[in-house]
Amino acid sequence: MPLVTDHRAGDVGAVLRAGIDAAGNVLHVVDPDAAVVKALVDVLVTAVDPPETHVTTDEGTLKQATDEFLVASRAADLVTTGTLSLNADETTGHTLLVADEMVYAVVRTDNMVAALSTDDGEFVDTAVRASRERARTAEGFSLRTPPLSRVRETLAETAGEEALADFDAALDACQDIDVDVAEVTLSLLVAARNDVLLYDVSRWGEDVGIASKATFSRTKSRLEEAGLVNTEKVPIEVGRPRLRLKAGADEVRGDPATLAEVLQSFD
Repeated sequence: MPLVTDHRAGDVGAVLRAGIDAAGNVLHVVDPDAAVVKALVDVLVTAVDPPETHVTTDEGTLKQATDEFLVASRAADLVTTGTLSLNADETTGHTLLVADEMVYAVVRTDNMVAALSTDDGEFVDTAVRASRERARTAEGFSLRTPPLSRVRETLAETAGEEALADFDAALDACQDIDVDVAEVTLSLLVAARNDVLLYDVSRWGEDVGIASKATFSRTKSRLEEAGLVNTEKVPIEVGRPRLRLKAGADEVRGDPATLAEVLQSFD
């Protein structure tokens, strides 16, 4: 059975891209850890014609990998389009990428990643059958985070295209400097930059599935105490006045990319 090192790279994403390019229509990713799952989501999002990808690993790994908003919301988009399925069972071994004609074993050291591959027909057929069966019998893993495409579309409807542009710029900056996105905090900061009513952004957040209105209200209070946002009362015909969010600090008013640094220091 031939076994050769086909791909070596400094990060797991490069190895995953090579596996995806060679996969054809269907790829099984078996027993990945959280870092591999996160990298896989990034690769699939940017792939031109990604294969139907089935991930099967333990539930704890999937929870850890999708604990961060940007990863989870992008994964939710991939699930919605049928590109990705997440399946939870017990981990049984090392990370494998299983395609119709090739099996890759992902091996990592401190600063290098390699994919050891075999195209032995009998071995590949056995691995494909086993991977399909594991994915079929595993429990489907449900993401509690809404798809990023839905978040973006409804944010634009609620707060306007400029708010969406701020949100996108902040997300890009968070990824560039490796900051976990606190989605409620970011939404409120973007709303404050664009003078959106607290009622509107919190209702949007609850409706789209980000967090409850109460969570938005508590986070607003913390941001206000920190001097990052201010509020002004807006009278309405019936009931208590609504609160309009306003930027309260220069780092909130400035380049939207600086919101990544605000998130890093605040949360």
